[in-house]
Amino acid sequence: MTDTILKVENLYKSFDKKEILKDIDFSIEKGQVVALLGPSGSGKSTLLRCLNGLENIDSGSIFFEGENVDLKEKTWEKLRPEIGMVFQSYDLFPNKTVLENLLIGPVKVQKRNKSDVERNALKWLERVGLKDKSDSYPNQLSGGQKQRVAIVRSLCMEPKLMLFDEVTASLDPEMVKEVLELILELAKTDKTLLIVTHEMSFAHKVSDRVIFMADGEIIESSSTSKFFKNPKTQRAQDFLQSLDYINL
Repeated sequence: MTDTILKVENLYKSFDKKEILKDIDFSIEKGQVVALLGPSGSGKSTLLRCLNGLENIDSGSIFFEGENVDLKEKTWEKLRPEIGMVFQSYDLFPNKTVLENLLIGPVKVQKRNKSDVERNALKWLERVGLKDKSDSYPNQLSGGQKQRVAIVRSLCMEPKLMLFDEVTASLDPEMVKEVLELILELAKTDKTLLIVTHEMSFAHKVSDRVIFMADGEIIESSSTSKFFKNPKTQRAQDFLQSLDYINL
């Protein structure tokens, strides 16, 4: 039996009277890995920001672990540590070491014991091959290393759901692999992940389910195998064909 961790109903979002998200409905089960796919400008990143309270919505409902989120900033402040988000940009504090960057959220925001958090952070750094960089500053790291640190920073908050917004988009091609391998490793655990990506091979490999968006709407939602082998809509077929990725 699965449990729904996130449910979205009739979500609308507009900027300057232009509809960006239209009647969005979907849910994610605990432990599920969902790839959120679609062409640029389809509203994927905006949707993630709405799910983390970084963008206000015009109407609709967001349920987290069965509770209707009242969408007030004070509520989001409490909820954000449970809904981790990793961005295209790393957003590391340049004047703090890698370890100091990892400790800020759990210690300052969650008020957790510093020694316990530090032990956990060092374990994660070792797991991603960066323990020797714990005392380094962000400007001493490669782009791939910075992004791995950004992912570990979110993991140190012990979120129940993790959102990834095109985390390889700003990386040089040779650095993409190391970041995707880390997310693949997370997907093999009991983590619940919602991943926006344009890396179709990665999406095919990492996810249980695909949500496909275009023009601010969810066009189709299905298992990953069904989506890539036999997309139901012409829009999804055209999208995959444009990327030379279909009938695998």
